[in-house]
Amino acid sequence: MAYDHLADFLTELEEAGELVRVRGAVDPSLELAAIADRLSRAPEGGPAILFEQVRGSSLPVIANLLGSDARLCRALGVASLGNLTERVAGLLQSDLPEGVLESLRLVPRIVELSKLPPRVVKTGICQQVVRLGRDVDLRDLPIPRSWPDEAAPVITAGVLASVDPVTGRRTLDLVPLEVRNRQTVAVHWSRADAAWRHFARDRRDGRQMPVAVILGGDPATLVSAAAPLPETTDAFLFSAFLRNRGVDLVKCRTHDIHVPADADLILEGLIDPNVPMETAGPIALPTGHYSIPGERSLMTVTAVTHRTNPVFPTLIPGPPPTEHYWLMRAVERLILPVLRLYVPEIVEIHLPASGAGRNLAFVSIEKETPQQARKVMNALWGLGPLATMKMIVVVDADIDPSDEAAVWHAVGANVHPGRDVVWCEGPTHIDDHAAPLEGVGHKMGLEATRKLAAEGHPRPWPGRLQTRPEIEQLLATRWAEYRLPTKYD
Repeated sequence: MAYDHLADFLTELEEAGELVRVRGAVDPSLELAAIADRLSRAPEGGPAILFEQVRGSSLPVIANLLGSDARLCRALGVASLGNLTERVAGLLQSDLPEGVLESLRLVPRIVELSKLPPRVVKTGICQQVVRLGRDVDLRDLPIPRSWPDEAAPVITAGVLASVDPVTGRRTLDLVPLEVRNRQTVAVHWSRADAAWRHFARDRRDGRQMPVAVILGGDPATLVSAAAPLPETTDAFLFSAFLRNRGVDLVKCRTHDIHVPADADLILEGLIDPNVPMETAGPIALPTGHYSIPGERSLMTVTAVTHRTNPVFPTLIPGPPPTEHYWLMRAVERLILPVLRLYVPEIVEIHLPASGAGRNLAFVSIEKETPQQARKVMNALWGLGPLATMKMIVVVDADIDPSDEAAVWHAVGANVHPGRDVVWCEGPTHIDDHAAPLEGVGHKMGLEATRKLAAEGHPRPWPGRLQTRPEIEQLLATRWAEYRLPTKYD
């Protein structure tokens, strides 16, 4: 389902009992985040939280907006997150050509087949109020400082819109923006972000890079930004696919970037490659740690536009599970069909909360040939969505990767450390503090499948203990006769 405005989605959440209002005035420095962090750790993710009065600003703040399976499904108009996998798989399987290379070329058809091109309109509610040049003051916005050692307030739910200077394709990235002063933010992007690659090309050619930061609007935009899309895919087309309706775009006031007309706020800006980078951070990360201070590009905000009564969204970073974890749940479902195009033996994938969406992946496969699990590991490390994953655990198809206890049981039972631990070197996430060099480090794979004789295992492999189906049916039929306490039903 598509939402015309963020306010419409909030109204629906409140009617469903999934939104709570904090009516007392709160401080955006530490207090707001502490409240949101505590509430979001309730079972199944806790409620969305609307802070009606934030000191120093006239704007309310929404936190934990997509912090549960139920709200993610509501935002994307699906009955379950599994439906996302089915929708993408259905498109990818339409008239699949033979051959790996042809299959890879099919990836952009995720959006091509949706036939929902964005439409450029002359006006949008995101420009009902316009502030340009010297009238811009980011201190008027209720930007939280979430944790004590953060150097400054950070915009965490801002979707960075940029355009490839060579191809003209539009991309969206979920990038933290650290506020430096009234008109400048430090961009905490990584080399895996499409926007960073755009910047590298602009810097090479000596051009200023126009960007826009989208805040609020249809929550499908946030999910699109979190999803690691192929660079051949227009991000707004993918957003249209998610919301099952086209996206109306309006041109920014100070440059040619287009943004959703229904957004709550837009920050327009330029990144000048001739302006020296500055040391920025630390900022809080969804890993539960602070970033290490480093050189970051500076964005000069040239305009702030917004609707008449905007709501400012924020993603409170913290140890998993937080709202970021739930976003990764949607991403996990979206990328599975694409991963199967590259690696067809994959059955399921799970990104556990303990890995913060970037450190740990559990994968189940249909194993038929020797060393197939190693092939899968290397293939996944070669793909953009999982290129910086530190650890990949591969299990057999009869293990559900989302059953984390079952995965670790398979590791304990099936892994012979001298044979089944795979090491390699490669790129890591820029914020991986454990890597000795920024962006460069080691990866580990655990081969936890049953071993074949051709893999050098000389002894018979025992079967797993499993109850026969007829016994399961017998228990289901006679359970009441056993007169056991109801807590065992």
